[in-house]
Amino acid sequence: MLLDIKNIKKTLKNNHVLKGIDLSIEKGEVVAIIGPSGSGKTTLLRNINFLETADSGMMKFRDQQIDMAKPSKEKILWTRRHMAMVFQNYNLFKNKTALENISEGLIFGQNMEKKTAESLAEAALNQVGLIDKKDFYPSQLSGGQQQRIGIARATVLNPDIVLFDEPTSALDPELVGTVLRDMKQLAEKGQTMIVVTHQMSFARNVADRVIFFADGEIIEQGNAEEVFDHPQNDRTRKFLSAIAEDY
Repeated sequence: MLLDIKNIKKTLKNNHVLKGIDLSIEKGEVVAIIGPSGSGKTTLLRNINFLETADSGMMKFRDQQIDMAKPSKEKILWTRRHMAMVFQNYNLFKNKTALENISEGLIFGQNMEKKTAESLAEAALNQVGLIDKKDFYPSQLSGGQQQRIGIARATVLNPDIVLFDEPTSALDPELVGTVLRDMKQLAEKGQTMIVVTHQMSFARNVADRVIFFADGEIIEQGNAEEVFDHPQNDRTRKFLSAIAEDY
């Protein structure tokens, strides 16, 4: 087991956003989390990566046991060295080139020599087919290109797990396919991924496991056929019925 989380709870303004979540992820597994907006999916990812602190919960990641309510700075830094996140809105530095957006995290976060960092950044850009854009600034790139640079930045050091927070939600429809293609290629290479997504075709065709999330709880999970074609819970059936044309 690569990642094992027990009893994550999170309350915001008297709203129980996460109601005691248990989640286990195997190495190489692609897990898609689907469900209505506002159900706590993004909060779950942010707690796993310590962008927010849970009220309770224990996490075993690789060989490290971490109290999610009281993580030490050392544990947070260790987790982020082995886990990366791709955000909805790219989170690129507007005053940095594509190459710099990837390499500077390696230089200042990993104490890597500039030449080595730039070489790795170029390789990562090449992986997503954007090496020709290495000297472009975010304002000169489409949303899809910016997100693919975000993916390159997240995967440059081959993290154990990549968390994707609705990576296509801010994109124009015609740009979605390029980002999903890069994600599918990562999955085919064995990258462990947890993907919060509204792209049901991705969840159905790429994910090893689909989790239906609603009201701060995991309502149902299984392989794509089980969840999409034979849902057991009424809440799952209602959600899938409402978005049936998407899958």
